[in-house]
Amino acid sequence: MNVPLLIAKRYFLSKKKRNIITIISNISMVGVAVGTMALIVVLSVFNGLEDLVRSLYGKSDPNLAITAVHGKSFEMTPALLAKVQNMPGVAVVTEVIEDNALLQYHDRQMVVKMRGLSENYFTQSPIDSSIKAGDHRLSRGELEYALVGEGVQHELSITLDNRLAPLKLLYPRQVPGRKTLSINPDQAFNEENILAGGIFQIEQHLDDSYLFVPLSFAQRLLNYGNRRTGLYVRVGSSFKLEDVKDELRESLGSGFVVQDSDEQHVSLLKAIKIEKLFVFITFAFILLIASLNIFFSLSMLVIDKRKDIAVLLAMGASEQTVRKSFLLVGAIVALVGAFTGLVLGVAICWVQQTFHVVSMGMATSIVDSYPVKMQASDIFFICLAIIAITLAVSIRPALNAGRMDIKENL
Repeated sequence: MNVPLLIAKRYFLSKKKRNIITIISNISMVGVAVGTMALIVVLSVFNGLEDLVRSLYGKSDPNLAITAVHGKSFEMTPALLAKVQNMPGVAVVTEVIEDNALLQYHDRQMVVKMRGLSENYFTQSPIDSSIKAGDHRLSRGELEYALVGEGVQHELSITLDNRLAPLKLLYPRQVPGRKTLSINPDQAFNEENILAGGIFQIEQHLDDSYLFVPLSFAQRLLNYGNRRTGLYVRVGSSFKLEDVKDELRESLGSGFVVQDSDEQHVSLLKAIKIEKLFVFITFAFILLIASLNIFFSLSMLVIDKRKDIAVLLAMGASEQTVRKSFLLVGAIVALVGAFTGLVLGVAICWVQQTFHVVSMGMATSIVDSYPVKMQASDIFFICLAIIAITLAVSIRPALNAGRMDIKENL
């Protein structure tokens, strides 16, 4: 027979007295329940935002991106391309040239990120589903077209397929042996014209600054020749991404960096994780404050049950049994509150996932409602935090109960 558990249940379920101790215990349970519920909801929202970021960048990001360790470009040799293409698990390899360029349209201009892509890019990226207007193709017959971000299009008021007013892109002309630009504007910049063929809407950073063009166009404008700034790799569906990434890193050597989608946006995802960590710490601290009521209720319970404790000790109960009894009282209070909060938190997240009750409140938002995703790891760490907090606030009253003097209280 578990004597400490029986005593704890009796004290917790006792209805003989509805005194201040009962009221404080109920407040403790409500505080733990609200804190647990808030933790689950807020952490699930952060998980949803993290998944949203991944899904948005996934529309334009490759499975793997290969770039140079030093410098912004590398020599693209047939041997290097064949090595990557023949690697087990590599389904598609896209050659990429990316750099800043000056975009002019009528009397307006802005600096954009120009990304030159080989034709097979759209076989590994679902960007065609993000086209808001026009066509996703970068070439139609002999004509070359650019895909323009929605923010860039809005900033310059660009009209699609306007052959009378094409986009004009300028890039500083590199003269061998000369580090400064020519004072003659006609000689200072390379200049190429291209038609706007489509408008994409993926993610604000990309929409406001990016322009996608054919690889051959970028080669002419930047005068890159056989140099590339990166290779985009799509991994076959029957292969594991991590295995292919490791094999590419080993095969290409220390001169190249191979990154998956998360590693390409490590700063943004790390910022979300850090915010999530600080939110967890903040709410855990609030949970600790709410759980201090357990400390007060147990302390008052020890005072109220002095005679009961003295009788138990006189009958031969050990100090450890008494301590366990009061620790279990605190644990039951915390457990009931935590379980209630857990059920409420999971229910709220399920309702949001299913019915999208809480909207973003912005007409221009990417999604209509707050994204929510529950993770078992969050619930595990919340339970660990509750256990640690419960022990921290319950141990002092339990120790005092075990040290009760029998003579003074009988």
